[in-house]
Amino acid sequence: MTEQPVADHPVWDLLLPPSEHGTPERHVVRAHGHRLTFADGADVLDATCGLWNASLGYGNEAIARAVAEATAQASYMATFRRSHDYARDAARALIEAAGPDRYARVLFSTSGSSANDVAMKISRQYASLRGEEDRKLVVGLHGSYHGQTYGGFALSGEDFQKPMYGADTSLIRHVGHSDPQELAALMRECGSRVAAVVVEPVLGSGSLALGADMIKALVTLRHEYGFLVVCDEVAAGFGRTGTLFASELWPESPDLLLSSKGLTNGACAASAVLVAHRVWEEFARHDATLIHGETQAGTPASCAAILATLQQIEELDALNTARRNGRLIAEGLAGIVARSDLAAEATGAGCFQALHLRTRTGAPFWQPHVMQMIDAVRARGVLVYPGPSSLQVFPALTWSEEEVATMLRALEDGVADFATAREARAGARAAARTA
Repeated sequence: MTEQPVADHPVWDLLLPPSEHGTPERHVVRAHGHRLTFADGADVLDATCGLWNASLGYGNEAIARAVAEATAQASYMATFRRSHDYARDAARALIEAAGPDRYARVLFSTSGSSANDVAMKISRQYASLRGEEDRKLVVGLHGSYHGQTYGGFALSGEDFQKPMYGADTSLIRHVGHSDPQELAALMRECGSRVAAVVVEPVLGSGSLALGADMIKALVTLRHEYGFLVVCDEVAAGFGRTGTLFASELWPESPDLLLSSKGLTNGACAASAVLVAHRVWEEFARHDATLIHGETQAGTPASCAAILATLQQIEELDALNTARRNGRLIAEGLAGIVARSDLAAEATGAGCFQALHLRTRTGAPFWQPHVMQMIDAVRARGVLVYPGPSSLQVFPALTWSEEEVATMLRALEDGVADFATAREARAGARAAARTA
């Protein structure tokens, strides 16, 4: 394929200014295995696996065959006022994998964003069914990310210019991800009006894992105040932290578990909301209809992809490989922190980690400088992801040890290249001032 001028690029690229739409270094022409080929000729190891999606690598043949067969046999079937065998089989497999003692039903959706919207609807209607009409507040975490639909957008714990877009945050509250006392104080203030607390087990912005003390406080306060716990595992689920779901290791399971991205290995636009028994039983007892429907939710193709992905995780021994790679990444990032003046700390879990950066004065890096560092690492042959003053890595679960080593070398070399270039620019400015 040949490079196209930006003027010939008809796509509105997301989260980019128009000046960067369709530029060759941002235009992918091929995704294969664990690598991406760009229009500028670069062939790079992808340490973002397509925004957490392609956890088993690009072009998994078994998943592709499953999707093709489902599309040929049943190009479309709805879960809107009806159901079908593909959806039933996928839901049964998800419940079996996540724990039939924990979950009773699966609601299919089309994205992590819409799954968060559904979770807020379910939480508020659950409270209403219990006669608690005042429970409308939903609590999230500062720095969290829950999507770009209006509900998930409002719930996300970053600014995102919400006032400009008219996002309604009047029923949203936020607390810090590492301060159980802040959550407890909020509950003392308004716990009787809180319908749900929504958390990511690892925050997608910065790869910050919830600590055991925060998780313990979350489930303890649930008993005291009666809110639902919603675990958004859109990014952290499906093996990324070394277990199929990160919340498997919690002392108590969440009331709603959200999954997407790795759910279909990125093959289909899909998400799933797993609903705990006590929540489902309240809806069943009242024979209550949830007012929600999505035309493309739970299609045969997406459900076939979910089943095939679950099978491939087992056949490829992906969870064991993810645990091994997670240990190697943690050790490698710790080494970079020890050797580099620009590296402050490493955070995260499993194949979901970040190298946090600091300036000479200890201040966070400006985001334009983070992007320059991303480019420097890319020039070394690896694509990593920007976070708040950090470089994030979330590779496919199926990477080899050699690929992990390649990523760590590129990361360290890219940081060093950025530092060298910055010093050269500073020297040139100093020379210009004295000339």
